[in-house]
Amino acid sequence: MAKIILATGGARSGKSAYAQNFAESLPGSKAFIATCPAPTGDDEEMLIRVERHRQDRLGADWLTIEEEVDLKSVLEGNLQVETMLIDCLTLWISNLMYAYPQIDEKAITERVEQLIAACRNRSGTVIFVTNEVGCGIVPEHASARKFRDLSGRCNQIIAKVADEVIFFSCGLPLFLKQSPA
Repeated sequence: MAKIILATGGARSGKSAYAQNFAESLPGSKAFIATCPAPTGDDEEMLIRVERHRQDRLGADWLTIEEEVDLKSVLEGNLQVETMLIDCLTLWISNLMYAYPQIDEKAITERVEQLIAACRNRSGTVIFVTNEVGCGIVPEHASARKFRDLSGRCNQIIAKVADEVIFFSCGLPLFLKQSPA
């Protein structure tokens, strides 16, 4: 089974940079699985963000895979890749909500369990990056509450089986769960 690491925290908390640096410290091949939908031409700010993320990986021999929904197939189809970095699960949840408007916690649970099963069938390391969206106020709109709830369910399931869980705040990693030395 692959070692599973979950990096979580608020927006701009340092989790993605930490995950990338950690992955680059590991031996062997690496794949970055980007769940962000390709930005449209009218979203200049997002185009710049995506390009900056691509530039950050240049020279480090990353295989970049853009997949918005079917993460299970990516994990199953790239068994030769030793380190998989999936950034991020909250965008994945958003994409699933868009693709399947009726998706609920039961369906998210099933999809997350499929991801975990795919991790069990591979070696190496799988690093999941996610956002901790439930630390703020209760959202005003039903769709935002659903997103918060689905994200929270996803994070809980992965955290339970993960070998390591790291929470980020102000750029600092707080180790919530660590592998035995």
